[in-house]
Amino acid sequence: MSSCPFSAKPDFDPLAPETLDSPHALYKEMRAQCPVAYSDRWNGFWTLTKFEDIAAVLSDSKTFITSVQNVVPKVAYTGRRPPLHFDPPEHTPYRNALNPLFRPAMMAEWEPRVRGYARELLQPILARGHGDICEEFSYRLPIFVLAEFFNVPVNEAHLIREVGAKFNRALQNADDETVKQQSLLLYEFARSIVARRKAEPQDPLRDPTSALLAARAHGEPLPEDMIVGTIRQLLVVGIIAPTVVIGSMVAHLAEHVELQNQLRADPKLIPAAIEELLRLYSPYRGFARTATRDVEIRGKQIKQGEPIALLFTSANRDEAAFENPDQFDINRPNKHMAFGRGPHQCAGAPLARVELKIAMEEILAQTKEFKVTGPLQMTRWPEYGPISVPIAVTRP
Repeated sequence: MSSCPFSAKPDFDPLAPETLDSPHALYKEMRAQCPVAYSDRWNGFWTLTKFEDIAAVLSDSKTFITSVQNVVPKVAYTGRRPPLHFDPPEHTPYRNALNPLFRPAMMAEWEPRVRGYARELLQPILARGHGDICEEFSYRLPIFVLAEFFNVPVNEAHLIREVGAKFNRALQNADDETVKQQSLLLYEFARSIVARRKAEPQDPLRDPTSALLAARAHGEPLPEDMIVGTIRQLLVVGIIAPTVVIGSMVAHLAEHVELQNQLRADPKLIPAAIEELLRLYSPYRGFARTATRDVEIRGKQIKQGEPIALLFTSANRDEAAFENPDQFDINRPNKHMAFGRGPHQCAGAPLARVELKIAMEEILAQTKEFKVTGPLQMTRWPEYGPISVPIAVTRP
């Protein structure tokens, strides 16, 4: 139940059935009538819907911490994993080790590799003339990329792909037992990767495990169990968001054939289109902080220790932050927070943007038109977006 009654929806229920557009109608109403809402789901949590409020929380890592609960609902069953589960300054050595791996020169090197995977994964859909862009493409593309990101052997990369896909599906289907099982398998992969890199170090500017092993905090190596936890976190943190964002983008473009044609005619517009689509269909709405003291936000008293969900999905359509927020505007000066802000802003955002750019380029280049042919299946909290988008494609 919500602590704020709405004229149209008396309750805020994060588990209510959704379509691609229905959450935005609810969040618009919440921003206007109840911008700081409370739900008794998952043992109770607060929700912030306004851009300004979420930005303020993200900029105050002393008052609002991530180490107690980093997401609503809480899904960390198998141990703390830096840097996401740590607060500054404890998380900082892990971020400092990883940040150089996402520098522009490295992203340029990734483009042809990602393009190769994208073309490979699209071929079955193109050959048949139909398929599910999430199930067959966006589920798999980020897992292929992550396996190569960690420089694992081909046979192990295949296993990581399988386990990553099972973990992804289980998380979307709220299958907690399978999530735990697959998480433990990912820990096993992480331990094997660390053992291999200790025996065979690679360039820490090009290999994440070597970077973490070379990192120092106060002159000391990072704890090996925390390095394992970091790798375990990285193995999945880049899977979920591309799955649903690509699904949302394809669904949007399928409804707007004129935009499809505009982007095909001028592919240089694709990066700007992606930023606007990230704003419209931001995949995260459950990243959480916990108050270290009693606080008041817009007249609501939030007690120390209570979890607060930050609805990026709502903030990026806030009328106070964006003019005509529900409209696609390729020329919009974008300040969206789809990748978060502050100390925990997504480190892998540069690689995610490469994946999204290449995916969109290849989907558009290899089709004359595509359309949605059936109902979308939506994910559940803490993400937002479709996990199934059946499409029919016409080739050039």
